[in-house]
Amino acid sequence: MNTRISMNPNLLVQYLQKQPHEFTREDIIRYCRENGVRFLNFHYCGWGGRLKTLGFVIQSEDHLRTILEAGERVDGSSLFPFVQAGRSDLYVMPRYCTAFVNPFAEIPTLGLLCAFMDRDGNPFESAPTYILHKAHKVFQEKTGMQMEAMGELEYYVIAPEEPLYKVADQRGYHESAPFNKFTELRVEAMRMIAECGGLIKYGHSEVGNFTADGKIYEQNEIEFLPTNIEDAADQLVIAKWIIRQLAYKHGVEVTFAPKITVGKAGSGMHVHCRFTKDGESMMLENGELTDVAKKAIAGYMMAGTSLPAFGNPHPLSFMRLVPHQEAPTSLCWSFSNRSALVRVPLGWQKKMDMARRVNPLEAPIDRDYGIKQTFEWRASDGFADTYLLMSALCCAARYGIESPEGLEVAERTYVGLGVNIHDKNNQEIQEALEQLPASCYEAADELEKDRLIYTAEGVFSDSIIDYTIKVLKDFHDNDLRHQLEESPSQIHKLVMQNIDNG
Repeated sequence: MNTRISMNPNLLVQYLQKQPHEFTREDIIRYCRENGVRFLNFHYCGWGGRLKTLGFVIQSEDHLRTILEAGERVDGSSLFPFVQAGRSDLYVMPRYCTAFVNPFAEIPTLGLLCAFMDRDGNPFESAPTYILHKAHKVFQEKTGMQMEAMGELEYYVIAPEEPLYKVADQRGYHESAPFNKFTELRVEAMRMIAECGGLIKYGHSEVGNFTADGKIYEQNEIEFLPTNIEDAADQLVIAKWIIRQLAYKHGVEVTFAPKITVGKAGSGMHVHCRFTKDGESMMLENGELTDVAKKAIAGYMMAGTSLPAFGNPHPLSFMRLVPHQEAPTSLCWSFSNRSALVRVPLGWQKKMDMARRVNPLEAPIDRDYGIKQTFEWRASDGFADTYLLMSALCCAARYGIESPEGLEVAERTYVGLGVNIHDKNNQEIQEALEQLPASCYEAADELEKDRLIYTAEGVFSDSIIDYTIKVLKDFHDNDLRHQLEESPSQIHKLVMQNIDNG
């Protein structure tokens, strides 16, 4: 029995008895033929990162084969604002490994994520998906390793207030039903995401929980398992699409907005990273963090002021990244420390047979779980374009690994376990550390300074960096955080105007 398939929730994996990266065109055609699939959907993200859909009615097996072989053409100028209308046609080509059964369709429907191709049949250089592919390919070529990532997707559910089983303000962490009102929505989302190929780690209610104007605002989170960084980005995009459709079905609103109002927990989209070589973790050696891991963290410190250009691309992002609150603002890293910008979480660094200690009837276990070790970038939020964020993190990690200053930077930016950077007693430590930008405008300036980190080896083009800088500066939000920090009503207005971003 193949243990990687026997309990796999992905419906196509179960039917085809092979992993997604082994799917072929003939597999897709066979699944459609044998399961009465009538519709095929192409999915892809334009600029801004929200999933788009192009639907086909399957006329015959030959028609299905043509769709899968030739793809289709789309209007690139309607998907990417920097594409001129006079040369706007692009092709979308399905990526067979991303095929999934549409969990919402009443008529059997298969969906596939697509790649953008130019008029000559080459990858469209400015597509965020291709930028991520280039970033990871260069990382692999230069380091000999694969970069893996996993996202933590936080979101608020907004619905009419419930009178029963109330939770104290900002005390929603890991609450169970009936105190957590939208457990069923979260569980249903997890099931659907998993059946569509998402590698779910777990889900739970989060800290944020409050009522205002007759509505309950309840924060939840779905966290993923580490996988190839390109697949990790795909899974987050599909997850957002599923969560929103379920919210619509349940008659409630969902938002990935980084901040709802002053004094309430904001929502992040943290990203855990790890590196592997030939299937083995490169994160730990003799129970200690390796130099490779420390240098990659140093890369995040060196690129830390410009990474928000991709991870925090909206003025609301900087309402969450406020000094002396829970979200990180100082460029530092630490172990198990949520006030640090990069956190190295508990990672089973030692062989500990905890299972037997808790369950004394069990036989001893001699197994190394160090493969689970990651480190976590904590600044980014759900308004980010997932593909561009992952691309930038990949570039920054490689920059740190290649830098001769990597270990020195890692040592200089480390803060001890238990040191709360937000505590006023540690103000001297905080003042000695570089700070994140306070606005999109400042993030754009930092991106200009760090341009070569991202354009090296042709990963990001100069034109994409220039366009990103322009978009960020056009917010003109230099002093917006200061203006709004004493005005919850204005922040709420900004949230409502942008509630469906990301």
